[in-house]
Amino acid sequence: MEIAKLGEFGLIDRLTKDIKPQNESTRYGVGDDCAVLHYPDSEVLVTTDMLMEGVHFDLTYIDLEHLGYKSAMVNISDIFAMNGIPRQLTVSLALSKRFTVEDMEQFYNGLRLACDKWNVDIVGGDTTSSYTGLAISITCIGEARKEDIVYRNGAKETDLICVSGDLGAAYMGLQLLEREKSVYYAQVDEAKKKGDKKALEELAHFQPDFAGKEYLLQRQLKTEARGDIIQRLREANIHPTAMMDISDGLSSELIHICKQSHVGCRVFEKNIPIDYQTAVMAEELNMNVTTCALNGGEDYELLFTVPIGDHEKIEAMEDVKLIGHITKESLGHILVTRDDQEFELKAQGWQPL
Repeated sequence: MEIAKLGEFGLIDRLTKDIKPQNESTRYGVGDDCAVLHYPDSEVLVTTDMLMEGVHFDLTYIDLEHLGYKSAMVNISDIFAMNGIPRQLTVSLALSKRFTVEDMEQFYNGLRLACDKWNVDIVGGDTTSSYTGLAISITCIGEARKEDIVYRNGAKETDLICVSGDLGAAYMGLQLLEREKSVYYAQVDEAKKKGDKKALEELAHFQPDFAGKEYLLQRQLKTEARGDIIQRLREANIHPTAMMDISDGLSSELIHICKQSHVGCRVFEKNIPIDYQTAVMAEELNMNVTTCALNGGEDYELLFTVPIGDHEKIEAMEDVKLIGHITKESLGHILVTRDDQEFELKAQGWQPL
């Protein structure tokens, strides 16, 4: 169905008609000029992200349901990175005529799967037309007690540096997708040059080679916000001194924390968590796996610092790795390699502009 047949308000009604609020702070959601929220005893956290077709995603290899899921999760992740609880989400879309009502239903299915996982209410947004493709703007609203909020500027000398999960897999997933896309278009171009209609017909059923690389695809296409880590930290009575999620690469994020906290750091290459599939893919592409883990981005794991007194608690936590410690600002940002050489850590991750 063409979106024009429903119109803006008809599309909104269709996508949101059965959304029911799950949070007490949601007094009124979709259907009026504003959503109405109520936070009497908490600080309000607000984050927003814009995703542009051709810059942040490629519809050649991500379907709209996964895109909706990822769009929500990257915003929910920002709330967790402040040690907050995500509560509400608004969704704004700019659509070209090539998208149908059914396409947008798929997108919203993904959004709602992500929101349902963390009990987040979709409370509004906007739609408009686009001449250049799909643009997505998501705003997530959360809450936290004033004393619970964790900023980037709280790291102290001797604090321990920790990360959740493993790093570099999302970047390797992107490289895998880009490789298979290049293989496909190279074969199409070759068939066109030869005028081989049979080959072109067969390429309509082209199957990329993802065998043994499923985890990498999952990390790139099905982003997960690490609210489970936030819950475990609370259960262990650990309050991070600084924290952020890893969207642009470990090096970039750690340098952000250091600069805002006016400290230095020492990170040990041997402690950086890397999945086996990531290492295999890096070798296959003749890339340095540590460089991928440091600079790849889109892992959306949590990077945080804790007081040295929490060492035993951190060691006991599943899926959290101690990778280094905070130092004096004058000592800089240092990566200690496996053979004990020292190099300056540089931010080489994603640059949005």
